[in-house]
Amino acid sequence: MQHPIQILERYWNFTSFKPLQEDIINAVIEGEDTFALLPTGGGKSMCFQIPALAKEGICIVISPLIALMKTQVSALKDKNIKAMALTSGYRYDTLSTMLDNCIYGNYKFLYLSPERLQQDIVQVRIKQMNVNLIAVDEAHCISQWGNDFRPAYKNITLLRELQPNANIIALTASATPNVVDDIIKELDFINPQVFKQSFKRDNLAYMVFETEDKFFKLEQILKKNPQSSIIYARSRKHTFEINTYLENKGFKSTYYHGGLSNDEKEKHVEEWFNNQKQIMVATNAFGMGIDKADVKTVIHVNLPDSIESYFQEAGRAGRNAEKAYAIILKNKGDEQRVKSQFLSVLPTVDFIKQVYRKLSNYFQISYGEGEFSTFEFNFNAFCKTYKFNTLIAYNALQILDRTSVISLSQQYHNTSFISFIVSNTVLFKYLETNQDTNQVVKSILRTYGGIFEQEVKINTAAIASKVNANEDFVIQTLIKLQKDAIITLKLTKTDAEITFIEPREDDKTINRIARSIEQQNKLKTKHVKSVLNYVNNDTLCKSKQLLSYFGETKLENCGICSVCISDTPLSRTQIRESIAHISAVLKENPLSSREIMAKTKIKDTHITSILKEMLEKNMIEITSTNSYKNIKK
Repeated sequence: MQHPIQILERYWNFTSFKPLQEDIINAVIEGEDTFALLPTGGGKSMCFQIPALAKEGICIVISPLIALMKTQVSALKDKNIKAMALTSGYRYDTLSTMLDNCIYGNYKFLYLSPERLQQDIVQVRIKQMNVNLIAVDEAHCISQWGNDFRPAYKNITLLRELQPNANIIALTASATPNVVDDIIKELDFINPQVFKQSFKRDNLAYMVFETEDKFFKLEQILKKNPQSSIIYARSRKHTFEINTYLENKGFKSTYYHGGLSNDEKEKHVEEWFNNQKQIMVATNAFGMGIDKADVKTVIHVNLPDSIESYFQEAGRAGRNAEKAYAIILKNKGDEQRVKSQFLSVLPTVDFIKQVYRKLSNYFQISYGEGEFSTFEFNFNAFCKTYKFNTLIAYNALQILDRTSVISLSQQYHNTSFISFIVSNTVLFKYLETNQDTNQVVKSILRTYGGIFEQEVKINTAAIASKVNANEDFVIQTLIKLQKDAIITLKLTKTDAEITFIEPREDDKTINRIARSIEQQNKLKTKHVKSVLNYVNNDTLCKSKQLLSYFGETKLENCGICSVCISDTPLSRTQIRESIAHISAVLKENPLSSREIMAKTKIKDTHITSILKEMLEKNMIEITSTNSYKNIKK
């Protein structure tokens, strides 16, 4: 068996482990059931990947996130490590071949969702595998008290029956003490080895700023910290608006959300990752599997929906151990907005039943059928057809996804239906004079049968991969072929893909999860209240607030958060200097408080109290346009 440090050096080019990593890896190698609570950036994946590489056999990784599965499998393949992910959309014969490869093909990692685990074919083949470890990623999903609870996670213990000799490692980046206890209980750990790294980040300053002009505040922060940054926004539209505003102000900025094509996503991430762009404006779809060490600031322009998700997103700043900032911008309307956004749109059990029935009808699924059938899904068209409120319908679909009734993949897909309308002879004469279409056409002919006789649905992304080009090139080639009367083409865009996990049983399906839905609605209310308590508490150190939420005790003030720095008053000398500076800049023209800050560089945490003192001493006055000017004496 190779030593863990040798594996680390060989595949990751590191010569030492992060805190707790080596202890966790050794416990796993020794066959112990292990729980690892490591904050974002703590190196969780290595804690199961290195033990799996050290031992004979294959590691089964359970994960709820398709995007994260694909990212990790891609990273392993780049290291010449054999890995695969069983995501949705595979035909039975393809699935069977893939599972055979896991038994006989020297694969080291098999990633699958907890829903996949319920399939008989998957269970039968897992029983035949030489499994050296079971890794449960995002383990908080198993707890009914955890953020993003998924009932299907409770069935993971089935792996204990299929592979009784394999030990389990459970990993998460965010779990309160009762969630930790719940995870250990649900996974039936035997003599669990528990490793918890403190959530404390000495280099990360947690800030909450109240401002009526968030765009201006963004400018201030980004000018002061011109290094790599992430700005989290709530909607796709908002990411585009913020990005456009920043570009117009001269910042190098890009954006990311689930509505971009894969090529666009890769391009935008690469530009940001390589520091061609300073700023990434993104929805919470961004960040999983992204490990960029030099992020200076993470800014939330909208209130997050839970402390757990905020802590994970904020933790993407300062992984290089240099001082960094995690900032929330709030204003007076945010409290009502977050309640409207997350609480008033929580769907009832009856509404979810209605959405599920309509969804089944929409795709013409008969009662008792539909299990593991996949469909491209235009969400807006669906809501328009049945006159659903889009926010409540979206949340209903999210609940159906979390409770494993459906699997919802939110990503734009290009769907093409084509048919060749010329003979073979005419086609090949055309290719002789249109060499630029050669590769795409021949790839289609090799992949799809019957394409001269009937209209056939093709996968443009798969063709792009085969011809080693981007998907836009394939689509433009198809458009050219259509214009030249070589093919008929129907090109549509869908914004999601839905897989039905269970056979259709209408109300019976939802009744099985009704209690879970009601409990999760209560938990969502509790999470939102925790966020509001955090952003509104200006008396207790922000780091202390976060750490105590996750059960840590014996805490000290961090000294660098927005509360701690505001607790440090200016000395009388500093106040006198600031007053003199303000008086000097007001000599020419009246200025707003924002303009005074820009000219004097006085912090906004101090400007209000200084201006108040100057007003009280009759040194300045407020004009009719709410600006300040010196009083002549």
